[in-house]
Amino acid sequence: MKKLEKLDRLPPYVFAEVNRIKDDARSKGKDIIDFGMGNPDSPTPKHIVDKLIEAVQDPKSHRYSSSKGISGLRKAQAEYYERRFNVKLNYETEVVATLGSKEGLANMAQVLSIPSDTFLVPNPAYPIHAFGFIISGANLIHYRINEEIDLMTEIAEKVESSKTPVKAIVINFPSNPTARICSRDFYKEIVLYAIKKDIIILSDLAYSEIYFNEDDKPTSILEIDGAKDVAVEFTSMSKTFSMPGWRMGFAVGNEYLISALTRIKSYLDYGAFTPIQVASVTALNSDEKFIDDIRMVYKERRDILIESFSNAGWDIPAPKATMFAWSPIPEKYKEMTSLEFSKLLLEKADIAVSPGLGFGEYGEGFVRLSMVENEQRVRQAARNLRKLMK
Repeated sequence: MKKLEKLDRLPPYVFAEVNRIKDDARSKGKDIIDFGMGNPDSPTPKHIVDKLIEAVQDPKSHRYSSSKGISGLRKAQAEYYERRFNVKLNYETEVVATLGSKEGLANMAQVLSIPSDTFLVPNPAYPIHAFGFIISGANLIHYRINEEIDLMTEIAEKVESSKTPVKAIVINFPSNPTARICSRDFYKEIVLYAIKKDIIILSDLAYSEIYFNEDDKPTSILEIDGAKDVAVEFTSMSKTFSMPGWRMGFAVGNEYLISALTRIKSYLDYGAFTPIQVASVTALNSDEKFIDDIRMVYKERRDILIESFSNAGWDIPAPKATMFAWSPIPEKYKEMTSLEFSKLLLEKADIAVSPGLGFGEYGEGFVRLSMVENEQRVRQAARNLRKLMK
């Protein structure tokens, strides 16, 4: 059989080694406290589940659905944007439902890419931000997003130094994995810059509702005048409503790009199961209390994680948003790579984390911890850690 050249562009999956050790430890009866995958553990609110059960009782709902999303769902997303961001969207032309934000981003990469194109992506980053374009055969330039970097300066320098025109820029704030947030002023700058340079902006806003202080409340890039001329924004219901396995998300914004994504999707899928879409309408129309409750779970876990791990000897910076903590490797183990340190935590402290290298070369020296374990488990992890640190 001939070699599949496209696979050569995909590097070895860094997380596979950690997962192998984790699975091996569990098979031997070890109790692994898992801060690795960002997989929300809180149950989906009951009223959303009840609506799913009600909808699935209707046999008509078992038929093929709409690839772009049923009209009621797209309308509910437009209404959410107006309530939350004061952004008006035409639900017929500026909103498309996706199978989670990951699918939307991956298919938008298919929409935009031909092999000669160049795209600017963050590093470290959620893997699909880069790999969607890699799979499409495009060229990539990486920009750094650590806290010491001035974002607009970094992005402009990368664009100006590129040998070929940059077709699109991916931004992700609040950031996975770094939890970095950005200001409204940054959005203003990058929109003006993108209009001037004729560059498309793809904004990943999956963590719009997971923030911990009102001053850090995320905004939408579409709040900025002119943004719809150049930008598409991706959101997800996975974290906002604790619905990760439901695979429901959205792309909204520039009418032409939304129509292009809708067309590509029409060749690839029939959309999410209709009862899931119906229940998602209920979620989007929910009282804000349900979002507040989920946010509070993450805030409490963050505070316990930061305090208990600090007491155990590992000072982790407190994230302002997202369900992640992004931490430098402790001083005691700073000579280790992120993969080596992740293995050490697994083997000696029964703690699983994600090595920073898995999010890009600039993630080396860091690990990501997901806040998906309850208070008791976090405190147990801190006790295990204390023994290792001593």
